[in-house]
Amino acid sequence: MTTTATRTTGEAVDAFFAAFGAGDSESLLAQFADTVDFHVSGAPNVPWAGSRSDKGEIAEFFGLFPQLLDGPESFEITTRVTEGQDAVVIANCVFEVTATKKRFANRYALHFTVTDGLIVRYHMFEDSYAIHVAFTP
Repeated sequence: MTTTATRTTGEAVDAFFAAFGAGDSESLLAQFADTVDFHVSGAPNVPWAGSRSDKGEIAEFFGLFPQLLDGPESFEITTRVTEGQDAVVIANCVFEVTATKKRFANRYALHFTVTDGLIVRYHMFEDSYAIHVAFTP
């Protein structure tokens, strides 16, 4: 088994998506360093928008999705570019907001930076307007 210290950036990103897809929150959190530059831009009514920096805050972030959303109806990674410590992933997904029953399609980009096999930067750029509309009753 590859240890986090010897993992490449691509391996760390693959491990992140495998844990996220499996709903394995323990493995998901293990992909992150103790302190992370973690930011998701978005409207004030989007519960996961904002900055975080430690594993407790990151656990709360990922814990929001099953509480607030049904799905995904679809999920597809369309592009992944890796160079050194950085990786950018472009993906499409469709979810439904449980409270409003409104669906949103989201094409987004994630910028990861990996140091010593762990994610130290996670910046998400998503269609925050579509998500805002889906959360609006």
